[in-house]
Amino acid sequence: MSAVNITNVAVLDNPSAFLNPFQFEISYECLVPLKDDLEWKLIYVGSAEDETYDQLLESVLVGPVNVGNYRFVFEADPPDPSKIRDEDIIGVTVLLLTCSYVGQEFIRVGYYVNNDYDDEQLREEPPQKVLIGRVQRNILADKPRVTKFPINFHPGNNEQGEQPASLPETTNGTSEDKGNEGLPHSVDEPSSYIINLLKLASCG
Repeated sequence: MSAVNITNVAVLDNPSAFLNPFQFEISYECLVPLKDDLEWKLIYVGSAEDETYDQLLESVLVGPVNVGNYRFVFEADPPDPSKIRDEDIIGVTVLLLTCSYVGQEFIRVGYYVNNDYDDEQLREEPPQKVLIGRVQRNILADKPRVTKFPINFHPGNNEQGEQPASLPETTNGTSEDKGNEGLPHSVDEPSSYIINLLKLASCG
C-alpha cells in the first residue's frame, strides 16, 4: 500500500495561451509520516519521436510530510518554443506530472495537450512560421492517464536491500480509479512510448 495517495488534481486556467504558466491544484493524503520531502515535476513532451525534446518545466520539493491531507498549487513556466520543432508545436502532445520520494517515482499523471491557433482563419490557413503568440493550449483534464509505481517509502528499514515489485499499475481517470487493467512500462521508458501509449488508450 502506498504511503501517499493523490486524491485530486485540478487543472487551473485551462484552456490558456501557450505562453501562460501551467497551474495545477494538487490534493493528496499521507498515511504515515515521511522523513524526506516529496519531489513534484512537470515535463512537457516536445516530440513523440525524440525524447531529447522533452522539457522539465519545474521541479519542487514539498515537505515535511506528516500524516494528514494536503493541498497546494503547483505552477510552472510554459515550454520554451525555441526548443520545439515548428512541426511539433501545433497538434497533440503530452504533459507529465510526476511525484517521487527519495529518487523513486511512485505516480505519473499524463495529460493530452492540444495546441492550436485561437483564430479559425489561422487554423484553416496556418502560416508557414508558427505565430506562437496566437497559439492556445487545451489540456484534456478529464482524461488523465495515471500510472502508479510500487516503491519503498522507508528504504532505511530495508536491511536486505530488497526492491518492490517492478510492474506499475496504470489506470484511466483520477488516481482514485481502481480495477482497470494497466499497460505496464518502466520509469525509464522514453516519452515516445508514453505518448503512443496514451494515444492507444484513447482509442480503446
